[in-house]
Amino acid sequence: MKKATADFQIFVKPVGASCNLACKYCYYLKNGALNHDDKNPLMSKDLLEKYIVQHINASPGPVIFFSWHGGEPTLAGLQYFQRIVEIQRINQPEDSHIINGLQTNGTLLNEDWCKFLAAENFKVGISIDGPEDLHSVYRGTKEGNPSFEETMRGYELLKSYDIECEILCVVNAVNVEHPLRVYRFFKELQCEFLTFLPLVEKRTSGGKVVSERSVSAKAFGQFLCAIFDEWKACDIGNIKIQIFEEALRTAFDLEHTLCIFKTTCGGVPVVEHNGNFYSCDHYVDADHLIGNIGQTSVVELLGSRRQEAFGLKKLDTLPDYCLECESLKMCNGACPKDRFIQTPDGEPGLNYLCEGYKHFFNHCNPFVEEVAEVWRSGQL
Repeated sequence: MKKATADFQIFVKPVGASCNLACKYCYYLKNGALNHDDKNPLMSKDLLEKYIVQHINASPGPVIFFSWHGGEPTLAGLQYFQRIVEIQRINQPEDSHIINGLQTNGTLLNEDWCKFLAAENFKVGISIDGPEDLHSVYRGTKEGNPSFEETMRGYELLKSYDIECEILCVVNAVNVEHPLRVYRFFKELQCEFLTFLPLVEKRTSGGKVVSERSVSAKAFGQFLCAIFDEWKACDIGNIKIQIFEEALRTAFDLEHTLCIFKTTCGGVPVVEHNGNFYSCDHYVDADHLIGNIGQTSVVELLGSRRQEAFGLKKLDTLPDYCLECESLKMCNGACPKDRFIQTPDGEPGLNYLCEGYKHFFNHCNPFVEEVAEVWRSGQL
């Protein structure tokens, strides 16, 4: 049976872009037309089973990882996810291990959900943008009400059931000005895994390159540095922060695990509720529709020429300015969706966040080199 040539992660959206919230920066809302006018989009049970079987068959290693995303995937209902686990069990190969990840806004979680997630060892990502006043700036309901209390109720439920939980914080123009307040709030929540996702909304008109909600590159770099210094002084070993972990991988000559810092792209495609397979979570559009799992298998779609070309384009279009940069191995040009400004000498394709990334990587590099030296000496 043909397998994928490398490990992969697919964001599966069983309810498409549907969500019970209306976060102002949500880029999925722009893709609502992709639901093909379905009022209540939901991946059919037949298509769901076909996808799970294809995913298992394509996985090259003994660990098989499923990522359930949205919109808000819990809108599919608890019974739907119970069926997911049932299908996985029926088709799980011997000597393999299946892990499920669920990304949620947390507002629909209850005791029954958490009993299930705990029993099935789900890893859960929950979106929180900081303390109440910062979280509620852009994350609200469709009626315009704040979502903070319901989000925190969901988070506390997850913690009470000892479910492995990662907080995803979107860093925007507002909370970026309060790095330590944001970080210390997450520490108060006893967060163990933390990801900072910079908000970059490109504009095509209006004079400004990005929206007013977007984080500035300089401010994002300063935000990361402030948190890094406190993390290094107080929290190493207690909290894993994704971008810090990625920087430290270079000390051990390890390949990046985070897609935006990999040399090439294409390892995190998307499957929509109707089976459409797109190149990337940020490229769910007609130009990046690779096929449909109803007609073409997951392994064929992952290895298709168009998907490979999408992945290689990240490297092939890297500006000379990046190739000569001292931070190249740290970021590799970062996410292609953000590579829309020019280098100092006018070459296109520089990442909008370059200034911030370079500031942060230069700031943390002495620590990374210190760790590398200790490792090379055999003391780690």
